[in-house]
Amino acid sequence: MRRFCQQLALLLLILSATAGGWQSPLLVAQGQSADVRFTESLKFQEIEPGIEHGQTTAGHASKDESTGPWFINVLRIDPARAQLKVVHALDEAIGLETVSSLARRHGAVAAINGGYFLVNGTYRGDSNGVLMIDGKLLSEPHFDREALALLNSAKTTDVVFGHLKFSGAVTANSVTHEVQGLNRAVGPDELVVFTPEFHRTTLTSPDVIEVAVRKGRVAAIRDLKGSSEIPIAGYVVSARGKARAWLKENVRLGSRMAFSWRLNPIEAGEDKKWQGATTILGGGPQLIKNGRVAITNVPEKIPSAFVNDGHPRTAIARLASGKILLVTVDGRQSSESIGMSLPFLSKLLLELGAVEAMNLDGGGSTTMVIRNNVVNKPSDQTGERPVSDAILVFPRPN
Repeated sequence: MRRFCQQLALLLLILSATAGGWQSPLLVAQGQSADVRFTESLKFQEIEPGIEHGQTTAGHASKDESTGPWFINVLRIDPARAQLKVVHALDEAIGLETVSSLARRHGAVAAINGGYFLVNGTYRGDSNGVLMIDGKLLSEPHFDREALALLNSAKTTDVVFGHLKFSGAVTANSVTHEVQGLNRAVGPDELVVFTPEFHRTTLTSPDVIEVAVRKGRVAAIRDLKGSSEIPIAGYVVSARGKARAWLKENVRLGSRMAFSWRLNPIEAGEDKKWQGATTILGGGPQLIKNGRVAITNVPEKIPSAFVNDGHPRTAIARLASGKILLVTVDGRQSSESIGMSLPFLSKLLLELGAVEAMNLDGGGSTTMVIRNNVVNKPSDQTGERPVSDAILVFPRPN
């Protein structure tokens, strides 16, 4: 009876979240207790001006592992005294690298893993979601999932959250064709654009036509060959099936060709808050909006099992003060940390004072690095997993 009441209390907490078009009913991880306090013993220590680290174990092991334990690491960042940066492995749009390697290469004080990515294949390391670095779009949104932007100024960094939709087009011979994606494998009847940030070549298979564009003019046309070189001052348009037929009909060597794209906020009236964003990172789902639980897994096409099951988790959040939280919770280690469902991760973030929050890649990717040391316990048996991108933390220059 007591467990039933605990589950009912958590369900009522979840269902009280703000309603809206991008909110879904939440599913409760069965057997987890609603009265756990995750942060009672959490204490922060400043490791650099404006960068604090806290580490704690919450809950305790039981026969059914319904109350933990959970091993939690938190970075609390004052954006007036420190700054964040998103970087990609190997400084390209594909490839894998550990978080500790990325932090060390870039001289970061701290770091966590970032968004979802392809683990295997030719395009391993390709972001499975929107990614923009230094104003250059490397990847389009996936299922319009939650994303964040880092808005940097000389004095501070603001983090904004929301859902973005990609639209793109190429124009040739006064005719326009929709662009389905950027810097990724080309699907049936798709047209995909490869930019210089991707790699030296497109790495495509021979069943495509590829048009190299340099300074607005078609510099080369290669049909049924694949893996074209990408011009530094241009891009490559790659197409298969019906899109291939369109390129063959409308493109000539030396002719003009234009490529344009936009990222549009899905939530009404939010265009202004994304203005000036040069760093955007996709994740998902949304966890907290306006200080209340609002998990958007259904519209983001994220399975309920992913929401409800206990996994290692990584998240980013913003406090009402403007401070930023980077959080990891270890999992798949029954005696040390069992992982969290997303409702419980949201509860943890609310305890920490979050008013906006987003889930990042988790599982074996969950990693936090401080001063070149991994401070959490990644769940892969081989240790720290190579990932596609990371969020790095630096002291703000005086």
